Amino acid sequence: MHGLLNWILWLPIIGMVVLLCLPKGKDQAVRVTALVTTLLTFLLTLVLYMNFDTTIPGMQEQFSIKYQWIKFFNIHYSLGVDGISLPMIILTGLLFFICILSSWTITKYVKAYFALLLMLESSVFGVFMALDFFLFYVYWEVMLLPMFFLIGIWGGENREYAAIKFFLYTFFGSIVMLVGIIALYYATGKGVDSFNILALQGGHFVENTISVFGSTFSFERIFFWAMFLGFAIKVPSFPFHTWLPHAHVQAPTAVSVILAGVLLKMGTYGFLRIAFPIFPSAAVEYSTVIAILGVVSVLYGAFCAMAQADVKKLVAYSSVSHMGFVMLGLASMTTAGMNGAVLQMFNHGTSTAMMFLMIGVLYERSHHRWIVRPDGTKGYGGLYAHMPKYTTIFIIGMFASLGLPGLSGFISEALIFLGIFKKFTTITVIAVLGLLIGAAYLLWMFKRMFFGEAVEEVKSYTDMNAREIFYMIPLCVAVIVFGIYPSPLLNMMKESVGSLVSLLGSFQ
Repeated sequence: MHGLLNWILWLPIIGMVVLLCLPKGKDQAVRVTALVTTLLTFLLTLVLYMNFDTTIPGMQEQFSIKYQWIKFFNIHYSLGVDGISLPMIILTGLLFFICILSSWTITKYVKAYFALLLMLESSVFGVFMALDFFLFYVYWEVMLLPMFFLIGIWGGENREYAAIKFFLYTFFGSIVMLVGIIALYYATGKGVDSFNILALQGGHFVENTISVFGSTFSFERIFFWAMFLGFAIKVPSFPFHTWLPHAHVQAPTAVSVILAGVLLKMGTYGFLRIAFPIFPSAAVEYSTVIAILGVVSVLYGAFCAMAQADVKKLVAYSSVSHMGFVMLGLASMTTAGMNGAVLQMFNHGTSTAMMFLMIGVLYERSHHRWIVRPDGTKGYGGLYAHMPKYTTIFIIGMFASLGLPGLSGFISEALIFLGIFKKFTTITVIAVLGLLIGAAYLLWMFKRMFFGEAVEEVKSYTDMNAREIFYMIPLCVAVIVFGIYPSPLLNMMKESVGSLVSLLGSFQ
């Protein structure tokens, strides 16, 4: 088991190298190689889960890996997994496998496309596994490269603008975070654990001060906000969200799925792994600000989604709203709220992946995404009568996103509200309106697209084929099973989340 994390991390890179060595014109072999690679990687994440001890609150020693990398700066190649990172690792493995299947019809630069997807998968795993701050930052930055090209080459009409905006926003956040990493390195005396994320945790910097432009400030407060900004842009939390709708609308379907399903979770994971445990005093002090940003994201994202005539943009803004709930759970700093936040990270990854995949299926037939076209005419209508299989799966994804009891979105949102109500009662009441607005925009979208008289071109659409149904089944199963029986996920995360809540509680 000792090398299991290495295999999960590096298998996509091995697959990428094999894929690039294939002769030119062997597009089908490229697709199969990528598919087999992601399938094996996903199976390894399940092996990791089956050997995971849910009673241990911290990192699992049997999986941890640590080698000296850059001796002079005490930088290590250090990997680990706990109850917070494991759900994200499993989600990443599942979604990349599904995305390879959903990309089967890609014909433009096939080898480059699948190679970049595999490179992206490895870099995402690196973020969720890294226990050395320098290594974490390397993977955090490397992830930008394949995303930039996947959006910029295979995206829609304004793909270059969307790719550049995505890159600049997230790169800006990364630079601010880098300043914080350097400051921590010097604050620890450049010692052996200066980049050790676990050693930095625990509130060691509460008494430290720093001089900026001749004035003295609290080290913890200043650099908590440096980390906060870097992670909040990735979430994205209001008001750092403006890159997201452009990136989603212009990105190809698989990239939208990865962006919403996994990459946004890297921001909230950063809070759980780095910002909160390293700067617990500042996190507690500014929890009200985090809660306010969360509730604003919930309502702003929901209202913006309601105003959209482009169905993909609607789902993109819904992600801003749903990630706002995660921010509320984090701000609660209670066991129920933070468990709900981590659970919502996983559940949103599956439900929003369903929505983007279904929009992609429809786009392949219609070559547009208009609920209502710019000239005021209907883009879709009567889909239910002509695509019954498609409609059935769409309904499951939509109601999971809406938070219907019995589907996965409900239990995570319920835990968040249970956790935050006592601490932020007014904010909780306001946030509940976000659920109502979410139901409104999703049902209104469904009514306009699936009911009523069919638009003439809809009559020519074919229903979902076997490949499309096959890659949607795992997500359908996930949103139903974890809606009825969320215990496997909650048991996985509860000890690690409980340990973090205890740390934060000691500073309240």
